[in-house]
Amino acid sequence: MTTLLVANRGEIARRIIGTAKRMGMRTVAIHSDADAELPFVREADVAVRIGPAPARESYLAIDRIIAAARETRADLVHPGYGFLSERPSFASAVEAAGMRFVGPPASVLAALGDKAVAKALAERAKVPVLPGYRGDDQSDEAFIAGARATGYPVMIKPVAGGGGIGMQGVREERQLRESLARARRLAAGSFGDERLLLERLIERPRHVEVQVVADDQGNVVSYLLRDCSAQRRHQKIVEESPAPSLDERRHRAIAAAAVAIARQAEYRNAGTVEFVVDETGDFYFLEVNARLQVEHPVTEVVCGVDLVEQQLRVALGERGALECTRAGNAIEARIYAEDPGAGFLPSTGHLAHVRWPPGVRVDAGYEEGDAVTHHYDPLLAKVIALGADRTAALGALAKALDDTEVLGVHTNLGFLRNLLAHPAMREGRMHTDLVEHELSRLLPVAEAAPDQAYAVAAASV
Repeated sequence: MTTLLVANRGEIARRIIGTAKRMGMRTVAIHSDADAELPFVREADVAVRIGPAPARESYLAIDRIIAAARETRADLVHPGYGFLSERPSFASAVEAAGMRFVGPPASVLAALGDKAVAKALAERAKVPVLPGYRGDDQSDEAFIAGARATGYPVMIKPVAGGGGIGMQGVREERQLRESLARARRLAAGSFGDERLLLERLIERPRHVEVQVVADDQGNVVSYLLRDCSAQRRHQKIVEESPAPSLDERRHRAIAAAAVAIARQAEYRNAGTVEFVVDETGDFYFLEVNARLQVEHPVTEVVCGVDLVEQQLRVALGERGALECTRAGNAIEARIYAEDPGAGFLPSTGHLAHVRWPPGVRVDAGYEEGDAVTHHYDPLLAKVIALGADRTAALGALAKALDDTEVLGVHTNLGFLRNLLAHPAMREGRMHTDLVEHELSRLLPVAEAAPDQAYAVAAASV
């Protein structure tokens, strides 16, 4: 029997374990002290304590994870997303220990993890990239010259960055030196690498991406485009597939560009190629996420494919790529334990009551009675609705959010409901700046504190 160790936590660990068990694999969960009672730990065949709550002593501790994999005789290690999923040193450590890493090779992770290298790779694949500066000379003067050549406004990004950390929009040259200093500090603190690049800032952009799967036999398959333009501070909130308001010609062109980049990079396993689309419809390569994406379920639902199964089959040397048979439109919303009325600060506590909605797919990391701590990302669940068309999918998701009940922590449910009702969302006109521009309109009315809400609900029973 093949043994799979999942080097992650929460909803993604639970989701991976589910597919692996369906495939007849023995599953191993690793967990910190803070996560010992969560569903992903209970549902694995074997659970191994990896360390205390801080991530650096548990989910980021490569030596401890490798020791757990050896102890449980794991054949495969799946990194999930976040944590060590795109770290070349982890992929190398897994392979050096005689196990298979469920993801691309370490050399590919290293190349695609460097934004400057990735953009050069895209250019070799004849894929459009945003003009800018990504030279070895990291002096302020080099960036000033690069910004003048590019034209303002510009965006500064950490070369080794991700998740929007360190990104700085600059509209005038007098702001550039201060923005460079701030970006370097954030990049060094978050990624251990203060190198930056500069590119043209696209106003009101759309964020679209292509899911690809590449196997060892040279097959590369792309799936329907996802639109992830509903973002707050560069963090995705709602995702959908196929991407609305793009004609078929652009869909085909963007998908072909993603496949060209995957082939140029000699990519293996599942990955996502991200693009920005301007108001004229022109598209430009952004980056490759060399792992499973948080939003992968929208592709699975609309295409009828299990991407984790494809990942595992590719890691085992099998032919993994399947074509997409479109089943309609799918839309996903991320439910977070956070307080929109307090600047979206994370909310912690025990989940006194949870009711996930029926009739839709729910990938949840928590159930009633579980504790949400401050140690990790506050994602509670993802709700994914499928409809015959986009209008039907939006309606199904809106109803699902209305049917969702979470007591014990603040959530963004009210914010999500308002976002789904916004005209730009209803009409497929989202762009990545819209949430920030419309935030006052999207914030829900003040809600009762979690303990007060639970007391009211309990009294009504």
